[in-house]
Formats: sequence, C-alpha cells, structure tokens
Amino acid sequence: MTQTCFITTPIYYVNGAPHIGHAYTSIAADVMARFKRLDGYDVFFLTGTDEHGQKVEKAAADKGVDPQTFADTVSADFRAMSDAMGISYDDWIRTTEERHKVSCAELWRRIEKNGDIYLGHYEGWYAVRDEAFYDEAELTTRPDGSKVAPSGAPVEWVREPSYFFRLSAFQDRLLKLYEEHPEFIAPSSRRNEVTSFVKGGLNDLSISRTTFNWGIQVPDAPGHVMYVWLDALNNYVTACGFPDEQAPRWKYWPADVHFVGKDIIRFHAVYWPAFLMAAGLPLPRRVTSNGWWLMDGEKMSKSLGNVVEPRKLAEIFGLDQIRYFLLREKPFGADGSLSHAAIISRINVDLANDLGNLAQRSLSLVARNCGGVLPTRGTPTEDDKALLDAAAALPDLMRAHIDRQTFHDGLEEVWKVIRAANGYIDRQAPWALNKTDKARMGAVLRVLVDTIRVVATLLQPFMPASMAKMLDQLGVGDQRNFAALAMPLPEGQTLPHPRGVFPRYVEPAT
Repeated sequence: MTQTCFITTPIYYVNGAPHIGHAYTSIAADVMARFKRLDGYDVFFLTGTDEHGQKVEKAAADKGVDPQTFADTVSADFRAMSDAMGISYDDWIRTTEERHKVSCAELWRRIEKNGDIYLGHYEGWYAVRDEAFYDEAELTTRPDGSKVAPSGAPVEWVREPSYFFRLSAFQDRLLKLYEEHPEFIAPSSRRNEVTSFVKGGLNDLSISRTTFNWGIQVPDAPGHVMYVWLDALNNYVTACGFPDEQAPRWKYWPADVHFVGKDIIRFHAVYWPAFLMAAGLPLPRRVTSNGWWLMDGEKMSKSLGNVVEPRKLAEIFGLDQIRYFLLREKPFGADGSLSHAAIISRINVDLANDLGNLAQRSLSLVARNCGGVLPTRGTPTEDDKALLDAAAALPDLMRAHIDRQTFHDGLEEVWKVIRAANGYIDRQAPWALNKTDKARMGAVLRVLVDTIRVVATLLQPFMPASMAKMLDQLGVGDQRNFAALAMPLPEGQTLPHPRGVFPRYVEPAT
C-alpha cells in the first residue's frame, strides 16, 4: 500500500493582500509535496484562506462592502498568487464553505460532550489585529498609558458572555507530547519557546464572541460565534472529510507537517493539539515554523513601503530563480534579509555559473565531439567513482533534509556535488581527451551526464520548469521520479541540441 503524506500551509488571513511571507511558506510546503510525490508517496497538499473574525469584518466595513464579498475578492487574490508561484496544491479550502461550517460544529460538539467547554464571562485584554487574548504580564505599557500586545498590536479591555475551553486541563498532556515527541515542533528554538510558555501555566481559553457576528455560529447558542482560531485550525480536518471518518480523504489524517509562520506557532502547537485531544482525534505529527524575511535588514511593513509582492519578483527574476533563492538563502526557521543584490548573486553564481555552466559545457561537448549521441559508460576510475558515489548518495541525503525542513542544507548537499562535477570536468579535460583518447573522453562525459541527471531530478521540486528543460536536454523521458534513477539512460540515444537553462541576470539600463 502506498504511503500517504499530508502537508498543509497555514490558511492565509484575508484582511490584507498576499506578500512574500505567504509565498515563502507556500513554496516550502510545495517543495516538500513535490518531493514526496517524486518519491512515490500518495500526497495530499492543502492550502487556502481564513475568512472569519472581527478583523475581516472591520476590513470589509472600511472598504464599504459586506464581509463575504470582501473575503471572495481577497481569497481569489491569494489563490492567484499561489498559482503564479507554482504551488501544486490538491485542495483550496475556505472557512466560509458549508463543509467547514459542518465540520466546526461537530468538533465543538465533541469537545463539549467530553466536558471541556463551559459557559462563563470573558473579561480581559484582546487584540483585534492578532485575533488573540493576552494576559496582563504579556503586555507593554506605552508612555501614553495605552497597552500593546507582544506583536505591537493595540489591545482593548473586553467583557462579554463567552464559552471557554478548558485549556488548563491539558498542560501536562501537552508537555508530555513535547517531551516524548521532540520532532513535533520545529525548529528547536520554537519548541523551547512553546514549552516555556506551557510550563508557565495555561489559562482556560475564551472560544466564543458575542460582540460581532462574522463567524461560524456556535451550535445551540444563538448570538455566539466561534473564536476565529478554533474555526481556522479546524480547516485541516475539514479538508480530510471530517466529520465523516469514512470519507476517502480521511486516510490522510493526521497531518505529517503543518507549515506555519513563527508568529502563529502557539496556536498550532498549543491550542490545536489540545482541541484535538479534547475531541478524541489523532494529533498532527509535526508543526514546522519559518522565520521572517526582512527587506534590506528591516522588517517589512506597509507604513515603510517595503512590502515585497512575490509575483513581481518572479516577473523580474524568473519564478524558479525566486523559488530557489528563498529556500537557499537562509535556514527555514530563521529570519533573513531579502535584497536584489542577494537574489542576483544566487542567480549568477549558483544557477548560471555553477549548475548552468556545468550542464552547458558537458552537453556542448557531447554535441560537438560525440555527434550529439549519449556516450557509453567506461570502466570507472577512482575519480569517476568519487563523483558518481557522491551523486548516488544525494537522494537519501535530500530525503532526510526534506523531512526535517532543512531545505538550505539539502540544497548545499546538491551544490557540493555540482562543485565537485565542475572540478572533475576541469581535471579530466574531455576537450583534450578528444585528441588523445576518444573512448575515455566519452566515459568522462557519460559520468557528467549521469551526475547532472541525478542533480536535475532532485532539484525538480525547487525549480520545476527549469529542471524539466534540463532533463529534456539529458534525454530523460517521462520517467522522472526518484525510482527511475536506478535505470541507466539508454546508450546511443541522440540528445537534443543543448541550450542554456539559466541565463545570467543583467540589471536593465536605467
């Protein structure tokens, strides 16, 4: 039976337009989904939009439209961004869909049936911008006496009837989860942060609101709508068919990886597993959080005017080039700086010089000196074996990095082989062997073709279109998954005429 793999992005909040941070998380999840498909897994890849809550209601009012119309427009923009960035999702979920309302109502009933929901009054600090409640100790008081959340969002004192979730009852179970399954939260810095938060003590969580109505109605409680995070987090099981546990997609639950931004790790690593425990449902296997992109060292914000539109970047530099840059430039869980200079350096050094030049040199020599026919394999020398063994080790190395979401380290392993191949071609000098030992020249070129094939096959999840072109030029047919690497390319086949895949980027003249 084929092994399943369920990968999710966070569902993106529709109070504003998509930006590079949204694209980054989606591209990382997409790379893992594509990798797992090529590795023979039955993959379900979910993304979508989070469309309820006071913040959306307010944003819609500011635009002079009703919340549903507002959500429809922004959700369509997020979907267009995902499509433009090559995100190969299997389902696009929206929290305003009927299937999700049914799913949320059932989750609520199950938690309530187990005694973990009760009615009371909420009184405390609430940040509309974060859709989150905060304790007094978490707030900062400004010189003018106003208070702000850790995110910088203003808070207001709220008092209203509210249903509560007994989050406090799950403290020990959550700490046991983190201890027994350290892989549940990544990277380790986030795990330490979450563990510290839970050890500090958990208060029961207000999970309904009565001061606005743009949300999913609480079952049998007129006037109450569900706390937006209870609604939003449930999207992951909704897409698997919940509450129908006989649905075809239920086989994918629990999720293998939830990809999230570091600012929402608490919701996914504390609230979400607690909700699932209370409902008697299996827990996700991993929550992995990415860091933020800074623009030339500064955090992006609308007020500074430095927010990056991902589609624009792809238009300027190329989609695959941007996908590569985002996952190569910094560790996935860390913050990093985005600049045009850094993007151009990655394109010209890594892609054009290292990989592009290796493929172009090798295939041009096959075209010129072998009549464009794929050479036969020779008896391998120590130098040949060293390069071929390094290439053969790459699939397992990449599997481990993909499973840990250490994308930049995985790409560095590939580039070690690319750099080794460039050193090999310089040492072997097949252009010189053409005059003295044509058989050896052919064997050297075949080693290079076989090495580039492994590299191009493994880089498909990162740069799908570019690697498709490279594999075309190597004479690789339709079988481009990882298992196909065990089958040698047929000797004697004629290869297409080589064309450069990665042109150098030259700044346009102003």
